[in-house]
Amino acid sequence: MSASLIDRVRERLAAESAPLRPTVVAAAIRAESGGLLGDSDVLTGLRRLETELTGAGVLEPLLCAEGTTDVLVTAPDSVWVDDGGGLRRSEIRFTDEDAVRRLAQRLALAAGRRLDEAQPWVDGQLTGLGPFSVRLHAVLPPIAAAGTCLSLRVLRPATQDLDSLIRAGAIEPEAAELIGDIVAARLALLITGGTGAGKTTMLAAILGAVRPDERIVCVEDAPELAPTHPHLVNLVARGANVEGAGAVTVRDLVRQALRMRPDRLIVGEVRGAEVVDLLTALNTGHDGGAGTVHANSPAEVPARLEALAALGGLPRAALHSQLAAAVQVVLHVGRDTSGARRLREIAVLTASSDGMVRAVTAWHVEGGFADGAKRLAELVRSRR
Repeated sequence: MSASLIDRVRERLAAESAPLRPTVVAAAIRAESGGLLGDSDVLTGLRRLETELTGAGVLEPLLCAEGTTDVLVTAPDSVWVDDGGGLRRSEIRFTDEDAVRRLAQRLALAAGRRLDEAQPWVDGQLTGLGPFSVRLHAVLPPIAAAGTCLSLRVLRPATQDLDSLIRAGAIEPEAAELIGDIVAARLALLITGGTGAGKTTMLAAILGAVRPDERIVCVEDAPELAPTHPHLVNLVARGANVEGAGAVTVRDLVRQALRMRPDRLIVGEVRGAEVVDLLTALNTGHDGGAGTVHANSPAEVPARLEALAALGGLPRAALHSQLAAAVQVVLHVGRDTSGARRLREIAVLTASSDGMVRAVTAWHVEGGFADGAKRLAELVRSRR
């Protein structure tokens, strides 16, 4: 089948109102070829078009592979995959830039979004691509100077518990003991780290250690938290539709969660003005709350939260005052030299004489217990 014939079949199918079943695609191939193709040629064309027009196309095997967390396309011949050991280049290739663009636009449409010259980027969520939902982000040229850029994050439910993370070497036994004390004492905590560092996995494992008679209400931008716990409520934000209406933000859901009698209020990822509502809630009797924040180290958490609180109109001094009373512990996760995800540090947030909050290391994967260990022990004892 020639490229021009494939293009004519694509145009014919684009105008087709019926579902794109194999019989419909085969009929389009025969019609556009004038009936000159044999059965083997029609079957070859059918397989090629099915790959292009259904699911994630040539990326489908990567998304369905066990352990895949991210699939990234930066050029037709540059497809990268992360399956837990860091990014590596795959052998998957697109025929050309147009093929990448068509896939990005089709996936955007499946997510209820538009992607074209007037709206050259998209952020959405997909279902039906393998066993898990997928977060979609795509950018078109000329915004993406080198060509269409496609990023797919596989949203696998985070179901691991602390024991499994200890066995996998992600948590040192002495750190696990500290985490158990933190959970039992109902200390509020934040989990920090970079993208793909394992923040959500760590949070789910910690929530699995919460007493079964406590009610956990989780607010998320995308459904990832699935801890093994008998009393769990998940609230998931929703983006606006193509008309720009119908959005439900994380901040909206945090406010709703406060009316649902949570014993533990959890925000899957604190990335905006919802930090104001979370800190307010933790300061009004909702002990033991938790969330994740993008930060390179616990020491950077106060500055990171300052920036987020500014979006909600909370000044710097007020943020530090709220933070000092609301959150006690920071757990930092990251990758080691082999690319494996590990808990690297546990820190305690303390207010200095000028009212500013700083993080003091209580335990570090490379140095063991540190100055903050005594303060952490005092906090645990005071809550028991």
